[in-house]
This record gives sequence, structure tokens and C-alpha cells, in this order.
Amino acid sequence: MSPQASAAAAQPTATRFSRRRFAVLLVFGVYPLITGLLYLIFPLTEGWVLWQRTMVIVPIMVVSMIWGLIPFVQRTFRGFLNPPVG
Repeated sequence: MSPQASAAAAQPTATRFSRRRFAVLLVFGVYPLITGLLYLIFPLTEGWVLWQRTMVIVPIMVVSMIWGLIPFVQRTFRGFLNPPVG
């Protein structure tokens, strides 16, 4: 094997993170998460105004996304999110 061929074989294939694909996957993850939270929170906050309900839901949603959904999507769909450049 020539030195150029072995250098090319040792070099990893360039990839590019696809924000569009990441956004689509997050939509599929966020939709059931927020729907479930709404079903859970609304009966417990009956009579509250919308901004108060939102104040309860947002921290739960953010924590779920940062430490749950986003790492799961990045780990599970690594190949799909980082297609080869070229």
C-alpha cells in the first residue's frame, strides 16, 4: 500500500452536523413530551391562568430536553445527524 493510500485510509471521513435533521428529530421528541406534560399539569392546576401553568411546565420541559431528550437524540441518531460531506 502506498503512503498516500494509507494516509487517506487513516483519515476519517468528513461529516457535517445537520441542524435541519436535528430539528425534525426534536419535533418528534418534544411533541409527545409537551403533550404528556399538559395532560399531567392541567388537572393539577385547574383555575390557574395560562402564564402560571406555563411557569410550571417550562422548567420541567427544559430539564427534560437538556438532560434527557437532546442527549438521547444525539447518541441514538449520530450517523443520521452527521452525514458525510461530499
